[in-house]
Amino acid sequence: MKRLALAVVFLSCLTAPARAGIDEGLAAYERGDYATALQEWAPLANQGDAEAQYFLGHMYAEGQGVPRQNGKAAVWFRQAAEQGNGYGQFALGYLYDKGIGVAQDDAEAARWYRKSAEQGITVAQNNLGIMYEHGRGVPQDYVRAYLWYDLSISLPGADRSKAVRNLDEIARKMTPAEIAEAQRLALER
Repeated sequence: MKRLALAVVFLSCLTAPARAGIDEGLAAYERGDYATALQEWAPLANQGDAEAQYFLGHMYAEGQGVPRQNGKAAVWFRQAAEQGNGYGQFALGYLYDKGIGVAQDDAEAARWYRKSAEQGITVAQNNLGIMYEHGRGVPQDYVRAYLWYDLSISLPGADRSKAVRNLDEIARKMTPAEIAEAQRLALER
């Protein structure tokens, strides 16, 4: 038991510097000090830290502290996404959805949106609803579209208004039984 406790303490010490680097990078990023953010995140991203990989991808996608390079953004987002980072999954889905830095591919967009949406990333839930509503990368399915829109309405601000509008619009295309089924599925999540 003592060895297990010692191992837990040792492992937590290994992750503490990484967390500090993430936090220091975030503080620098929020100040607009992209050079420092890059200095904090790049080594962590290269060591496999999914959160740092997502942030680095974001910097390349926006051209903040580095030249805008959508292909490099896609590489970093993919690395984060493949490790289960929900925001990396959303970002990679968005790139496939729009054909930015990767070939446009509705099926890949839907696949990555779903992974992110299942982690509760509301913007991914809304975008997956759009995919189902229009049959892009997935079979058209108003019940699934309603389900994902319904889950996404916790989005803040203007994005929440879009999600509510999407939900209202899809409901007009559905029967009461279909809406009830979608609401039941949403409650099960």
